Amino acid sequence: MRLLAPALIAAALFFAPSARAEVAAASPTHFVVHAETEVAASPSEVWRNLTRVDRWWSSEHTYSGDASNLRLDPRAGGCWCERWGNHQSVEHMRVVMVMERDGVRTLRLSGGLGPLQEMGVTGVLTFTVEPLASGAKIIMNYSVLGDASLHLDQVAAPVNSVLMQQFESLRRLSISGTAN
Repeated sequence: MRLLAPALIAAALFFAPSARAEVAAASPTHFVVHAETEVAASPSEVWRNLTRVDRWWSSEHTYSGDASNLRLDPRAGGCWCERWGNHQSVEHMRVVMVMERDGVRTLRLSGGLGPLQEMGVTGVLTFTVEPLASGAKIIMNYSVLGDASLHLDQVAAPVNSVLMQQFESLRRLSISGTAN
């Protein structure tokens, strides 16, 4: 029986449903990426993990090549920033809202991630953590708006792919304590 319990836990983690994601809307002037998942973790634990972006964001999608250089200050005006040697830094996004109402926590950030930053788009990334009887539901929405000449509908799928890698890492971290 002692050996069966760890095997069942491992199987549950392996076969746990992954996040559902989609490009919910796309046109030359905008796109919306939506993802959601349910995890068997407390909303407090999920929130703590969410705000420790260095633990779940991939080093491949940083400017320094090292996710441990990322920090998120979860307060209005706070920075999701990356800092590394020789005074190099990037502000990925700016926190515009941190709120809790009826047990539902919301983190909203403004900015263009990665190459979207130099495109001059307006982007709003919202994470919501909702309590469930079985744990928590995590919802992510990224809405991006820009000039029609940017053909944002053509970048929606690649942005969705990158965000889903990160969202899946957050899901795994919330379930198992490790993003890998």
